Amino acid sequence: MTESSFIYELIGYAGSVLVAISLMMKSLVRLRVINMIGAIFFILYGLLIGAFPVAFLNSLILCVNLYNLWQMWQEKDSFKLMEVSHDSPYLQNFLEFYRQDILKFFPTYLFKPKSDQLVVFVLRNMVPAGVLIVKPDGEEAHIFLDFVIPGYRDFRAGRFLFEASAVFFNHKGIRRLISDSGNAQHESYLRRMGFIFKDNLYSRDVESLIVSKKTF
Repeated sequence: MTESSFIYELIGYAGSVLVAISLMMKSLVRLRVINMIGAIFFILYGLLIGAFPVAFLNSLILCVNLYNLWQMWQEKDSFKLMEVSHDSPYLQNFLEFYRQDILKFFPTYLFKPKSDQLVVFVLRNMVPAGVLIVKPDGEEAHIFLDFVIPGYRDFRAGRFLFEASAVFFNHKGIRRLISDSGNAQHESYLRRMGFIFKDNLYSRDVESLIVSKKTF
């Protein structure tokens, strides 16, 4: 095997691995992006070895992924907050249904909302895409749970919750949100949402500017 043919095979294997990884993604955006990168590797592989049908097929796949990503980014989703009581039957069913997924991000969560906690669902096109459970303490509120369901983890729900819904927290007298770190993936999410790490906790001041016309 020549050095060039070995490199061609590596490109083909890389494309195969990327396509396989894309199918494991719960986020549709990540699935499309990784699948698109895999298609680019296969296009290059097909051209290098002269397998033009392979290059042509993956060119079509690339175009389909680009089109679907463009459609996702053009969508103007409708977001809304829905406050529920701590003993809401729907909340209990929601938490139980996503128990295993929640424990991946919040391994110490007890699944026992209390009467002194504030529970808010984030509705995305009227679908309960996520839930926030906090315990207010003066002008601060400690986050016990900030969970978004699979398929909706493109940060839009978080941006709506922590930016466009500032008026909701202001009406509750909450000026600062405090969160434990959770796992590494949740820490990355917190930093992206504007939380700052200090004294072993993440905190974020609630925006005083209400963004009422921002599109997410």
